[in-house]
Formats: sequence, C-alpha cells, structure tokens
Amino acid sequence: MAKRDVVLLKGILIVFTILLFFSLTKAIEPNGATVNATRTETANASNAGSHQAQAGNITQLNIFAYSTTQSWQGYFGNVSGTIQLADAQDKVLYNWTLAEPQGEVYASTNSSISWTNIQCLNFTATGAYSGTETPGGINLYGTNLTTLETSFGINSSDVDGIDETFTLQHGGVGEHDAFYTANRQFDEGECISTRVYSSSGTGETNKFEEVLLYEPTTASIIFTSIIEPGTVAGFDGQDYDFEMLVLENGHGTDIETTPYYFFVELE
Repeated sequence: MAKRDVVLLKGILIVFTILLFFSLTKAIEPNGATVNATRTETANASNAGSHQAQAGNITQLNIFAYSTTQSWQGYFGNVSGTIQLADAQDKVLYNWTLAEPQGEVYASTNSSISWTNIQCLNFTATGAYSGTETPGGINLYGTNLTTLETSFGINSSDVDGIDETFTLQHGGVGEHDAFYTANRQFDEGECISTRVYSSSGTGETNKFEEVLLYEPTTASIIFTSIIEPGTVAGFDGQDYDFEMLVLENGHGTDIETTPYYFFVELE
C-alpha cells in the first residue's frame, strides 16, 4: 500500500473515531411531549350562608370560606410512550413499549431548554444574571424567590406563595427521590420540592413529588414531576402517573393565560 493511501486511511479512521465518540457521548435529553387536555375544572362557588338580622341585636359571626388560588395551575394525568433507537429523521431502528413509564414530566414557559446546563432552583440566588454557571447543583446567580414571585404578582406574605408551597428545602434527605435529567444525577432531596396531594388529601412521602429546576442561560424555571413507578391514587381517588403545580398570575385584573411547554424523559 502506498504511503499516501496509508495517510488517507489514517485520516479517515481519525474522523470516524471522532464522529463515533461524539455520537456515543451525546446526552440523552428530555423530549417535547404531545399533550391532550381531557379535563379542565375549577372549584364551584359555595352557597352563601345567612343569618336572620333583627333590629337592636348585635351578633358575633365566625365565618369560614374557600377561595381559589390566583397563583397556581394544577396538572395531573397519565404518561404513555416508548423508548426507541432512531435517527435524526425519527426513522426507528427499534423501540420498546413501556407498560409502566418511569422518568419525569417537565413544564416550562420556555419552549427551548438547554438541558445540559440544568440545576436546582435556589431561592437565595443573587438575582444578578451571569448567563452561565457550572451545571448541576444549585444556581448561585439569576432568578431567586423574590424575582420569581414578583414576576407572577405574588406578595411575600401570600399564603399560597412559592416558598409556602415548595416547602421541602435543599439537602433534605427523603424529601424527594433521586432522579436523572439529561444524564445529570440529582440526589435524593437535593432540590427544593413539594408533594402534591394523593387520595389521602395530603402530600405523602414518595408520592407525586415535584421539584423546581433552573436553566441559567435562558433563566428558565422548570417544574418537574417525578413519574410514579406504577399508577397511584391521586387527589380524586383515580390512578395517575403524575401530578404537578405550575405558576400562573391571576391576580387583580390579570385574566391572560400563560402557555406552558411540556417535556418528558422516559427511563
């Protein structure tokens, strides 16, 4: 074989090796999900109670009432799908149907997320946007509790505020299960989280866990529901794979809707 041919062959092998390396090391990222809304409801208004007023009397009243939140939208339901081997044109080489999906459901107001930069949201971040941070862990800069609540019209004293809802803080072992996003591991209890209600009417350990994630390059909040490994009786007694809360501003005269984009990472 001529020396020129040997050099050419070596060059081809080097290029092939580089391409193979990048194809093998590309992170598995959450995919956009098809969403089919089958049920949208809100609580009914309660009937007005009454008392017979009589001239000359004074009456002490103890009044109890419900009011619908102006800060949150709830989502719940089931997940179906497959794990597949496919090319960039979605030509499938092979797939595996999932009888009991595991993984995460993600919701964000941003339709394009840089998943390799994903972090836990930090309520005490500086509020100054650096653009980039070390992936993983918690964000040191950018969006914090104050900036997030302000952007959704929430006062720090509101009982349905963000830190009043996501009360399970960083580092609380057992607060949420360990999970993976784009090949990045988040340890048990690493992120701020909450537990959406099950059929017991409360948030139960290891059921319907929701985590707050953050993507610094676009300052995106990602609401993350850890899919139940097998259906679990949800808030209304029906079996669901996930339940989650997302922020929505309905305060004062604000009646505008907020589009949320959904992603799923199946395991």
